[in-house]
Amino acid sequence: MDTRAVDAVEEMDRPDADPQRLDRTYAQFWLINAAVSGWRRNYVRYLRPVFAERRGGTLLDIGSGGGDVPRCIARWARRDGFAVEITAIDPDPRAHAFASALPALPGLSFRRAYSSDLVAEGRTYDVVVSNHMLHHLAPAELQALLADSEQLGLKLCLHSDIERSRWAYALFSLGTLPFFPGSFIRVDGLTSIRRSFTAAELAEVTPPGWQGLQQWPWQNLLVFAPRPGADTGENRRVG
Repeated sequence: MDTRAVDAVEEMDRPDADPQRLDRTYAQFWLINAAVSGWRRNYVRYLRPVFAERRGGTLLDIGSGGGDVPRCIARWARRDGFAVEITAIDPDPRAHAFASALPALPGLSFRRAYSSDLVAEGRTYDVVVSNHMLHHLAPAELQALLADSEQLGLKLCLHSDIERSRWAYALFSLGTLPFFPGSFIRVDGLTSIRRSFTAAELAEVTPPGWQGLQQWPWQNLLVFAPRPGADTGENRRVG
């Protein structure tokens, strides 16, 4: 646990992953994210103030997986009376198929795409987010993601990821031991922790303009807010 297990591969990322176990994993993501990801806190602290300015806005979720995080954000925003249009993207056809097959929610759409595809199309969004994706990326991919985020996000970029630690590994291992049969949740969760950054490691690879925040109990946040007077994207396509 002293160094990142950068060569470890999560089972669900393998091209030959068992389809039934994979779908069961996507279906169970909401339980794990509700327990450990802190997106309700992120919504209240970071996203809601942005949406409150105009009683709505646009949001892009990069690497949306099974789609549970954007679905939660869509529900919270609607409950608060905000007209928010959410685009959730993932390049994996299996994740896209699962998320797209769920019951539709107003203002939420899924697309199979990379963030670079949207940059090439000139699209922009008020808010750009991702959940537990940074540790999946090679160094060049991480820098590309952050550069894309700066191009896509007009008001706020917020990337949330796991922070690696021995006690986080131990707690996740014990807490998931009797649960999640027939899925990759436990084995891949442990691999994710081993692959993840510490706060200090993430700070070393974060470009200027981004702020790293260590969130209790085991979350790292990367936050980018465009400077006042920067390009507002008025000449770029939104959504």
